Amino acid sequence: MNKKLKALSDMSLQGKISSIYIMANLFVCLVNVLLILGINRMSGEMEMVYRDNLNLNELSESLDTVQNSMTDYLNAKTSDSLEEYYRSSQNYMQLVEGLEDEISGGSYERMKRNIKHMSGQYLEIADQTIDAKRGRNVEKYRTRYENATQLYDYINTYIYSLNNQQFKNNSENYTKLSQAFRLFETVGIAVIIAVIVANVCIITKLVGAIISPLKALAKSADEVANGNFEVELLEVQTRDEIGVVGRAFNQMVVSIREYIERIRHSMEVERAMQEKELLMESHLKDAQLKYLQAQINPHFLFNTLNAGAQLAMLEGADRTYRYVQNMAEFFRYNVKKGDATVTIGEEIELVDNYIYILNVRFSGDIHYEKNVDKSFLQVEMPSMILQPIVENCVNHGIREMAGKGRIWLNVYRIDDTVCISVRDNGIGMDKETIDKVLAGTYREEEHAEGSNGIGMDNVIARLKLFTEYEDVMSIISEGKNLGTEFIIYLQMREREDDDV
Repeated sequence: MNKKLKALSDMSLQGKISSIYIMANLFVCLVNVLLILGINRMSGEMEMVYRDNLNLNELSESLDTVQNSMTDYLNAKTSDSLEEYYRSSQNYMQLVEGLEDEISGGSYERMKRNIKHMSGQYLEIADQTIDAKRGRNVEKYRTRYENATQLYDYINTYIYSLNNQQFKNNSENYTKLSQAFRLFETVGIAVIIAVIVANVCIITKLVGAIISPLKALAKSADEVANGNFEVELLEVQTRDEIGVVGRAFNQMVVSIREYIERIRHSMEVERAMQEKELLMESHLKDAQLKYLQAQINPHFLFNTLNAGAQLAMLEGADRTYRYVQNMAEFFRYNVKKGDATVTIGEEIELVDNYIYILNVRFSGDIHYEKNVDKSFLQVEMPSMILQPIVENCVNHGIREMAGKGRIWLNVYRIDDTVCISVRDNGIGMDKETIDKVLAGTYREEEHAEGSNGIGMDNVIARLKLFTEYEDVMSIISEGKNLGTEFIIYLQMREREDDDV
């Protein structure tokens, strides 16, 4: 059944309509044929009602012919009359053989057996009469003729009586058949009317089922024409012309929705870019202002420390010279790189100088280890990123650990991303503080001693502006006194020149 329904759904519209028309007409023709066959069968039964009477009449006429031809021969004794006798006798014998010879208790059957038996005797005596006439035995053929005539009268009486009884019985049967025939005619007319009504209903329903998708398509098309592109898509289950148009309409609606969504998304992206540009300008101005403020003292300090380093070198104070030189390099980096793009190698060099200065100040309390893949030293990044992170680790993580504080710096690669990890073994950070730092909402009442004035919010904001991604840093802390790890994510973008 499912295969038939699928085959019907795959038919063309013309094929469906033609199939409905053909099936309806075939159904009507089949009903008419059945009615005609029924009428013919009942007509045949009505004809059979009086067939027994016709047979008896034919038998009586044949008996009269035998009797007459025998009498003619006895009177004229011609070859023609003799030939007529034999022919009529043979015909009568065939008719008699056709009578039923069943042994039953019915009166009709008994009378038929008597007629058949007497007819045999009659023909035998008639033949003896003819033979006696041909032998010129006058006395014998007269006696035989009288006997034959007597049997002839008996047979005629039996035939007449049987014919009357059967006619009466057949008349009753004919009346019943006539009533049944009229009932059949009435039923036949009712069936034809019912078939016509059923055909009309079925055709109306089938045509409605074919046209309903077209109505739904017209309604949806009108909705789309009025600007409603959120109209429900059509349920297309057929493969005819309406199904093809329905699927094309659904595809058109989906394409329009996708186009509108792309336009909306483009507008949102454009608005977000405009907001991002405004935010970038705001952060850039804020960073530039902080850099300018931070550069006032470093200029003077750089020149002063540089002069002190030269003096220490002239006096042979190597340790003092190295310390002052590192201080000078640290402040020189602040002055020259505060608003420029640098490399990972330059940022690590600044961290090295910063750690050296802190260890001189705090008598080597900070243990610093680094594991750097040198192939990433030329990858670009914003300036003054790593030193504020290391400074945060020192001030808020390991300063109070009395020589047990450690800082690890690792540079490695994951797929197309360069990762810079700064990890300490300090007091750690809770999740609330981590979320505030990453969101840029964490604020301190005042900067820690020795801070360059660049907070973590500024670092994260400049990383986002540089990479144009939101996910630029991860902060991991497994719990209290288990340390903190800062991971920076940079693109594989190497510097083309080394201008310093």
